Amino acid sequence: MNGEPLYLRPNVVVEPLVDGFYAWLHTVAPAQAAMNLAFLQLPLLDSYLRSPQVHVAASNNPKLRGGFFVGHPADRLAEVQQLRDRAAHDNAVMLELAAAIKSAEELLAAKATGYDITPLYDELPTALNGLVELGYDLANRPSLRFLENLIYRSPYFLPSRQSVDLSLDEGEERPFILSTPRLPQPGHLQLPVPFSHPGLDQLFGARTSPRPVGELAEALEMESPESLAALLTSEPTVRSDREVDDGVRVRYFGHACLLLQAPGVSILTDPFISSNAAADDRFTYVDLPDHIDYCLVTHGHQDHIVLESLLQLRPKVDVVVVPRTAAGALQDPSLRLYLEHLGFTVLEVDDFDEIRFPEGGITAAPFLGEHADLHIRGKTTYVVRLGERSIYVGADSAGLDRALYRHISAACGPVDVAFIGMECDGAPLTWLYQALITQPISKKMSDSRKLSGSNAAQALAIVEELGVSEAYVYAMGEESWLGHVMATSYTPESYQLQQVAEFMTGCRERSIKADHLFGQHEWRW
Repeated sequence: MNGEPLYLRPNVVVEPLVDGFYAWLHTVAPAQAAMNLAFLQLPLLDSYLRSPQVHVAASNNPKLRGGFFVGHPADRLAEVQQLRDRAAHDNAVMLELAAAIKSAEELLAAKATGYDITPLYDELPTALNGLVELGYDLANRPSLRFLENLIYRSPYFLPSRQSVDLSLDEGEERPFILSTPRLPQPGHLQLPVPFSHPGLDQLFGARTSPRPVGELAEALEMESPESLAALLTSEPTVRSDREVDDGVRVRYFGHACLLLQAPGVSILTDPFISSNAAADDRFTYVDLPDHIDYCLVTHGHQDHIVLESLLQLRPKVDVVVVPRTAAGALQDPSLRLYLEHLGFTVLEVDDFDEIRFPEGGITAAPFLGEHADLHIRGKTTYVVRLGERSIYVGADSAGLDRALYRHISAACGPVDVAFIGMECDGAPLTWLYQALITQPISKKMSDSRKLSGSNAAQALAIVEELGVSEAYVYAMGEESWLGHVMATSYTPESYQLQQVAEFMTGCRERSIKADHLFGQHEWRW
C-alpha cells in the first residue's frame, strides 16, 4: 500500500486549530490572538472547569445555539484542564502581550488628552516597545497603531500553536465549534503542523494527483503512515463537468461562495465548501476545477475567510485577493499578512483597483456596514466582468447610502447581476469583538450595533442604483453544513426572512428577476 498512488477521499473534513480552538483571523493574527487567548478562551475554559454541567446544558439548548459555551461532557474535564494549563504555560509571551495592550489602552485613556503624546512612549509596557505607534485622530482621540509586520516577525507569532484535525464527513451536521476546543477522539487524526506546512499542499493536492501513502506521511513528518490510510482511496472522485469549454458559468456553492468560470479563467468568492461529497443537493470540492486563478475574499469574518476551505484550495489557487486594511488598527488586522504567513500568494486591493485578464476583469468596490459600526477598512465588494455580463458580488455589505452604488455603477459600468447578503439582524458587537475591547461596554450598546447586511429597503436601493436585471439573495448562513461556524437559526417569522420576502416582492414590481439562494444553483450565458 505504501507504494500505490492514492487519492484523498472527497469527504475529508479539515479543521484548522489553534490550541485546540477552531482557527480564524482573530485567533491567528498575533495581537488579536493574544487578546482572544487572554480575555476569551482561557476565561471560557475556566468557566467550564468551574461548572461543566452548565456549559453542557447550554451547548445542547437550541435557543442558545452559537453561544460561547464549552460542549464537552464532564467526564472530559481533566482533558480540558490539561488543554487550559498547556495553553497558558506555552503561550506565556502572548498573555504578556495581551496584558501590555490592555495597559497601553488604559494609559492612553488616562493621559493622552490632546497634548504632546511623545512622553507616553516611555510609559509603554516593555512588551510593546518598537511594535506600536501612538497618535491622535483629528478629534484628538488617541489610539495605538500596531506595526503588524514586525509583530509577525516577533516571538508573539507562534505557529507552534497550530494543528490540523482530519476526519471523514458522514453526513452529520457539525456542532458549533468556535467556543468548544477540539479534543482527541476516535475517527480524528490531528496533525501537529503549522498551517503553512508544505506537506498539507501535497495531502490536499492528492484529491486530483494521487500519491503513495508513505510519501504523504513523510511530507507531513508523520512517524507512521497507517493513520492516514482511512483518509485515502484508490478511486479518483472528480466531476466530469468541473471545467467549462465555452461561454460563462456561475455556480452557487452555498453561503457567499460563487464559482465564476469561462474557458480561460476561474474565480472563486469567499470559499466555504461542504465536505459531504455524497450529498446531491450541493456542489462540493469534487465540483471545483483543477485550477483557480483568483480567490476573492470580501472581509475577515470567520464565514468569509474560511481556513478549512482555503487550506484545501491552496495547491490549486494562483492568488487570493483581499481588501486593504486600516494599517495597524487592532479591530482590523491585515488580511494580506495573515494569509501570507499561512503560505498563500496574496494580492491586496483598494477601492476601484482593477485586475484585468483576457476574458474580462475584477474591480474592487466599497463595502459599507456589517461590522457593528467599527472602523474597519478590510472589507470590499467586487464587480466581476465575464464575457458580455457584469456581476456584483456584494457579500454582507449593507446599502446604507444608496448614492454609493450610483458611484459604483458610474465607475464600473453597467451591472447585470447582483448577489446581495441580507442577514439583516446579525449578532451584536461583542459576539466577535469582545476580546479586543479594553473599555467597558454596556449590553444595550453592544446589542444596538449588529453584524448585519442589507434589509429589504437597502437591498432594493442597491439593485436600483446598479440597474441590474437579476438579483439574488445569498450569504444568509442557512445551509446545514455551515452550522459549526454560523449557528444561524431562522423560522418563517424571522425578521430576516420577512425582509427577504419583501425584497422579492420589490424586485417583481420592478421587473427584476430575483431568487433566494439555498444549497446550489447554476447560471449559463
